[in-house]
Amino acid sequence: MTSTPGLADRIVAGDTRAVARAISLIEDEDPAGVELLRALFGRTGRAYLIGVTGPPGAGKSTLVDRLTTELRRPASTIETGAASAAPGVGIIAVDPTSPFTGGAVLGDRLRMQSHAADDGVFIRSMATRGHLGGLARATGDAALVLDAAGKQVVIIETVGVGQDEVEIVRTADISIVTLVPGAGDDVQALKAGIMEIADVFVVNKSDREGADRLVSAIESNLSLHEYGPGQWRPPIVKTVATTGAGVPELVDTIRRFREHSEPAQSARRRVRSETRVRELVAAKLVAHLEQRVLGPGEWTAVVERVTSREIDPYTAADDLVRRAVAGSPRL
Repeated sequence: MTSTPGLADRIVAGDTRAVARAISLIEDEDPAGVELLRALFGRTGRAYLIGVTGPPGAGKSTLVDRLTTELRRPASTIETGAASAAPGVGIIAVDPTSPFTGGAVLGDRLRMQSHAADDGVFIRSMATRGHLGGLARATGDAALVLDAAGKQVVIIETVGVGQDEVEIVRTADISIVTLVPGAGDDVQALKAGIMEIADVFVVNKSDREGADRLVSAIESNLSLHEYGPGQWRPPIVKTVATTGAGVPELVDTIRRFREHSEPAQSARRRVRSETRVRELVAAKLVAHLEQRVLGPGEWTAVVERVTSREIDPYTAADDLVRRAVAGSPRL
């Protein structure tokens, strides 16, 4: 088996097989994946993360495919400052979990085969494995691997479960909410939740009847919010992803948002870092409890006591935290 330093060096060199191997280790929660992330973390922080979310059927995968094509044009860049060579693009497509294999249903990756021969594009489908929020648990760590591999842009496409997909705002540098006319989105757009996470709205399939009505519904919702001087007001971009119409305008909008938000970007990434540290501390606390404090079957017994209303969950949690901190046996 390749050593962690050796695998890390291959990833930094852009070795596609090493990147794929690393993401598999992370998805499988292999301890070697954690060691690899430790080795890579200091060499990350350069990639720009684009989140694409929205309800099922909005054409997110086709939009990501066209967006990637546009980003790979040398003259089309979201980099601030002078234009440069076409950026490397990593795509993480979070798919539903297969009920048969437990892996990802690879619909997204199949729809992006036009980039299969492009060495500058890496595509990975990930299963949610029951994780809520529209992302897989390993999504953020997979993005770190792609960052370390030199991908200047990482696009994360959520699974497409509707208003629960708010986790993307804590993961990406920009959140693009994709809606489509004729599917009830004019009603969804008037609701909170997914509406509030958008940095950019995309009305895809805008050649359909009802596109202008959907744009008006979004505008009406935005008008309810007050935007101060210099504050970013989410623009609405109309696209037809199947033909590529509106995608250059979307790339330009992403570039403008990046320029606008650059002064506040460090704060957004600080929130991301805090969220990740909190998640890891919580996971390690539970693992410590189960592996080093509780005896066999004790966790289940606590859950059963809460279920039977013998104790309340708050008291149970307080007791477990005390025991985790003290490393003490059951009170």
